[in-house]
Amino acid sequence: MFFRSTVFNVVFYLNTLVYVAIALPTFLMPYRSVLAVARAWGRANLVLLRILVGIDVELRGLEKIPSGPLIVAAKHQSAWETFALATLFDNPLFILKRELLWIPIFGWLLAKARMVPIERRAAPKAVIAMTRRAIFEIKQGRQLIIFPEGTRRPPGAEPKYKSGVAHLYEAAGVPCLPVALNSGLFWSRRSFRRVPGTIIVEILDPIPPGLDKDAFADKLQHDIETATARLIEEGKREIARRSA
Repeated sequence: MFFRSTVFNVVFYLNTLVYVAIALPTFLMPYRSVLAVARAWGRANLVLLRILVGIDVELRGLEKIPSGPLIVAAKHQSAWETFALATLFDNPLFILKRELLWIPIFGWLLAKARMVPIERRAAPKAVIAMTRRAIFEIKQGRQLIIFPEGTRRPPGAEPKYKSGVAHLYEAAGVPCLPVALNSGLFWSRRSFRRVPGTIIVEILDPIPPGLDKDAFADKLQHDIETATARLIEEGKREIARRSA
């Protein structure tokens, strides 16, 4: 497992460099051309995971994804979902750390793709500006992928949902799609080790617009955490079977 994880990590970064090079001509094209390359990069990473490490993916509830503008609120356990979830949507959008835009070429491509930057310790005025920008992009028919806890949380950790997603939901007036997953069992947040098995992503029932902000926040956390706890138990049973 150590050897296979090492090989994957090396190939993962080499593959990223290849796709960055492929994306260079998109600086002269519409922003959606960058997204097309990004989704292809994500799909390539999933193939590499399956071949080199033995990590597969099971997607449940894809038929529940509505078309058009959308807020996608996903559990965040690993770096895996930062590239894998984008492959599920036609016009994905992320809110990301402003510092990522400073990375030469890679950060410029993020800007070209019209991702929304945020400073983690931003002043209220900056948060308001970020919210306006995110809503503008959503209104253009994009699917905003947001992690309600703001950072990666290990499987089974006490949830710490922030208020940002509820503010966006209230202001945007579009459905919110909750997403549960168990990726952290197989791709830990602070380890290069990759564990063979099946990452399960479950698309839950969309939450329609118009709910009270507090009622929405309670429902979102309940739906995601209930489903995630079930998926974690499924993943643990699979790992136990493989190691028996």
